[in-house]
Amino acid sequence: MQRSLEDLISTRRVIVTVGCGGVGKTTVAAAVALAAARKGRRVLCLTIDPAKRLATSLGLKEMRAEAQTVPPELWGQPESTGGALTAMMLDVRGTFDELVTRHASSPEVRDRILSNRIYREVAGNLAGTPEYMAMEKLHAVRDDPRYDLIVLDTPPTSNALDFLDAPDKMIDAMDSPAVKAFVTAFQRGGSLSLSFLSRAMAKVLQGLSTFTGGGFLEQIAEFLSDLQGLFGGFRERASKVRESLAARDVAFVLVTSTDPMAVGEAMFFAERLQQNGMVAEAVVMNRVRSLPEQAPPSADRLAGILGEAGVEPAQELGNAFSKSWRDAQVWARRDAQEVARVARDFAAVPRHVVVPALDEDVYDIAALTHVAACLV
Repeated sequence: MQRSLEDLISTRRVIVTVGCGGVGKTTVAAAVALAAARKGRRVLCLTIDPAKRLATSLGLKEMRAEAQTVPPELWGQPESTGGALTAMMLDVRGTFDELVTRHASSPEVRDRILSNRIYREVAGNLAGTPEYMAMEKLHAVRDDPRYDLIVLDTPPTSNALDFLDAPDKMIDAMDSPAVKAFVTAFQRGGSLSLSFLSRAMAKVLQGLSTFTGGGFLEQIAEFLSDLQGLFGGFRERASKVRESLAARDVAFVLVTSTDPMAVGEAMFFAERLQQNGMVAEAVVMNRVRSLPEQAPPSADRLAGILGEAGVEPAQELGNAFSKSWRDAQVWARRDAQEVARVARDFAAVPRHVVVPALDEDVYDIAALTHVAACLV
């Protein structure tokens, strides 16, 4: 079992960080990208998180949908390595527009979809859309010759499995029986005809039209009708995206905290990857708490030291510090148990890395460099 991601960072074309929300997945992705750039690779870090602190940690004012090169002097590029660090935030709506443009049957259909009021409102909010567009964007840039390595930070979700289910969720949402009936009613007459719908659905839509007007419902029907014409292209593209994720030059890195639920989520994801012909190449345990080897003085001894220094109330402060130390011991032991659990339950994963808990969140390039050093 290896304790480093160095070989992955040096040899793979794509590294995908996966895990449930709140485990530091985005920070690990940025740190992987930084470590690779410092080793001489030209790296694109494709992130989903627009948070200000992530931009700051990379030395940028803000994350943008267009590629931004991080100035080498900010991240300490070693001389003559040739490495480069580029960051980009996923633009869900823009990526959806690109798909529509690619698969529309004609320029007229393309323009009709892109200008449709319903599309403009829901393009980034359909079920599974952010996750699917992350996969799509990866597929679109993975052959870009400007980059040696692409690091993808997957969207923050309550369930990490959503990432692999995203294409089916998005397409199923648009291809449901209710949507099909709605589209059929529209297509048969060139306008929305409620007589072609079931009595219950017609009654519901009649009620809606009272508040929205029939024109609004026809816009919905036209949008869904045009979008259904793209299904073939979407399904074919989704299949290619899945195949590309199973390629040998793609590495999945599971990121988890020491929270037992997060560890369980990572285990489920590892199994799901295997079912889809993909392999978890590494597991990163983030924010692991530990204690110094040397124990602090006793509460009475500490109180005496504080009293000699003129700090009051010395005894109360000594007692409070001792209690905090005991609490920290409990958390450190629990984290150690989870690290041992991961070593046992993830024995088939060839690389295990532990990133210690930092005193503060990662807000600057120095802290990100520290995390990168832990990874490699």
